[in-house]
Amino acid sequence: MRHSERHRTHRSGWLRAAVLGANDGIVSTASLILGVAATGASTQAIVVTGVASLVAGAMSMAAGEYVSVSSQADTENADITRERAELADNPSQEQAELRDIYIARGLDPALAANVATQLMAHDALTAHARDELGISDTLAAQPVSAALASAAAFAAGAFLPVLMVLVLPPAMLMWGLAISSLLFLVLLGIIAASAGGAPVLTSALRVTFWGALAMALTAGVGALFGVAA
Repeated sequence: MRHSERHRTHRSGWLRAAVLGANDGIVSTASLILGVAATGASTQAIVVTGVASLVAGAMSMAAGEYVSVSSQADTENADITRERAELADNPSQEQAELRDIYIARGLDPALAANVATQLMAHDALTAHARDELGISDTLAAQPVSAALASAAAFAAGAFLPVLMVLVLPPAMLMWGLAISSLLFLVLLGIIAASAGGAPVLTSALRVTFWGALAMALTAGVGALFGVAA
């Protein structure tokens, strides 16, 4: 019988990095552009600021994501190495530990012991990594894919505010950029919710609210320092 249920857990790693990257790309670049524009800077200076934000942000996101997820992967690998040694030193105790895990999850002792025996015989390390440590192929840390997804998403998100600077007339730049960026954030929330199977309205409101707050505060700071200058 074909399994027809659709689960999205396998997307959690790259989806988190992609949403984070795109959200940061839109919010940070739009906020920076609004802050600089509020000081009365020229269009050329604003475009240079946006492009610099895109490049620096994408590289920073890639490096940060790679280092962060690599640390997670190092911890997972250390736990697996320790578990491999424990399986070699005391397999009977490890089998009993696996049995107790299944009992705690609701199996009766006889069935739990039988399941533990069969899984130990089939692939003991995988069974312990999954059921004792919570590490599986689906959820395991993947530094390279996370870094690439984050950098690409940031660049794509940051490109949108830069594009608005190029197409909007200077007189409409502040409001036009703010409104278009909020619309981009709404679209991002919808896409992220659809890909992850989450409530669309909640996701869209969440990214839009925090993005609007960040842009408003940055534009306010820019206007303050621009007037002071």
